[in-house]
Amino acid sequence: MASAQPLQSHLGWWIPAGSAPRAGTDAIRRALRRVNRPLYLVQTPNGPAAADSGQIQIGERIEPPLNGLSLLAYVPPLAPSSLGDRRFKARHGLRYAYVCGAMANGITSTAMVEAASRAGMIGYFGAAGLSPQQVEAAVETLQNALGNRPYGFNLIHSPNDPALETAIVDLYLRRGVSRISASAYLRLTPQLVRYRVTGIHRGPDGTIVCPNKVKAKVSRVEVASRFFSPPPEKMLSALVAQGQISTETAELAARIPMADDLTAEADSGGHTDNRPALALLPTMMHLRDRMMAAHGYQEPICVGLGGGIATPQATAAAFAMGAAYVLAGSVHQACIESGTTELVRHMLAEAGQADVVMAPAADMFEMGVKVQVLKRGTLFAVRAAKLYDCYRRYETWEAIPPKERNALEKDCFRADFEETWQQTAAFFARRDPRQLERAQRDPRHKMALVFRSYLGLSSKWPVRGMAERQLDFQVWCGPSMGAFNEWTTGTFLEKPENRDTATVAMNLLYGAAVVLRGVDLVRSGFAVDGDVTRIEPTPLSEIREMLGESETAG
Repeated sequence: MASAQPLQSHLGWWIPAGSAPRAGTDAIRRALRRVNRPLYLVQTPNGPAAADSGQIQIGERIEPPLNGLSLLAYVPPLAPSSLGDRRFKARHGLRYAYVCGAMANGITSTAMVEAASRAGMIGYFGAAGLSPQQVEAAVETLQNALGNRPYGFNLIHSPNDPALETAIVDLYLRRGVSRISASAYLRLTPQLVRYRVTGIHRGPDGTIVCPNKVKAKVSRVEVASRFFSPPPEKMLSALVAQGQISTETAELAARIPMADDLTAEADSGGHTDNRPALALLPTMMHLRDRMMAAHGYQEPICVGLGGGIATPQATAAAFAMGAAYVLAGSVHQACIESGTTELVRHMLAEAGQADVVMAPAADMFEMGVKVQVLKRGTLFAVRAAKLYDCYRRYETWEAIPPKERNALEKDCFRADFEETWQQTAAFFARRDPRQLERAQRDPRHKMALVFRSYLGLSSKWPVRGMAERQLDFQVWCGPSMGAFNEWTTGTFLEKPENRDTATVAMNLLYGAAVVLRGVDLVRSGFAVDGDVTRIEPTPLSEIREMLGESETAG
């Protein structure tokens, strides 16, 4: 058999108990996939064979026992539920160390959050870009559907709209939302601090209890250090002075970190610094260790990895590096429960790894911040870049050369500038009238508001399924989407209609367990070819059969 050949004589001896070992590539491959069972690879007259029961005696010089067979390799059980940090899973009541990321505009929908929770994972509703009324409706839906099951909501940094951030924090505190994913933060804000510390108290045993859990998503060391630190003293003092928290709350808050968990955000969709995961995760973990030692926190901070989680190999690599959990976003946007449309799901299913590009962000347009978006099938990135170039080069709309103005009105706005401004002004009159006052004084700010309106609407058109604006679709997407598509080519998961949240997530987790067991098999001293260790997309029913579980999840 060419699929597995020993590189050394043997590791010891295997003593049979139960079923006889099975020889052949298919038998070894199947045994490797029964991840809840040990794998004993033994030498038989018919070649290497796999068993999942019996006893072993390790050591080359041990005398052969009666009926014993030479042990060539040993692979311990590795259930998907064993992956990741048990403290992270216990903190949130999870079976699996897996997070469905909080994709804005409700793309991580209530249906997706519920599916993740019922599968033993956790999802964070994509509240960014939605009104407080829409977010509250989602809170109502999930509280009624899930009760005490784990779920969370997104809180995005809104430097251009602090009133919105305040309103969302007020909503979360009023409705008892106890888990948030804090994203796109460049610095801490008073409202984020207020959310974190509200309700903090000492338990009966004297330990500090912080009911509001914060999972930060960051890609920069300087930002991570702020979340690994206690809330800033100045902000706590200001909140006390404003009567928003008590003095006792501020004193206890000085002894906890701003975040319970932190996701090292590598090359992802949406807001990203395109950091390489292999460099970013160890850096964040080392920083966490140093700051925990410096502050002496009573509870550990768990560091997970997001960005690039789209294949079993990538998922296995994250856990092998020590990630407490993995976070997936782009691949779930293509799932049937996502809050986008069938048109977008098909666009995503056709994307390759190179079909993504960086483009100006609507929420931080003037700062030059960018987001990663889908390039294939849309001209959004090109048109958005043109808008930012004009904003950077010209002080007023009138200063832009007529030819360029006409092109922007035709391609982006599909109306003249003044008509677009009236629509923009009507929006800000409801949302933030201060922006209109500033626009009257500053023509460049007026131009920025109009440009931002295009960027903002371009992310809503795909969610609404406005096919006539497909060339302007802003679809947040990382290269992981292409990796997932390449892995699923020719399988049942190639079709968007077969991609549901639980199936995709369990394929990554179960596949990671198989990959890591394959590594153990090789490490035991065996040369194993791809036929044995290859893992392909597997229907959820088959995964549960291999795990020895029933058909019903959660």
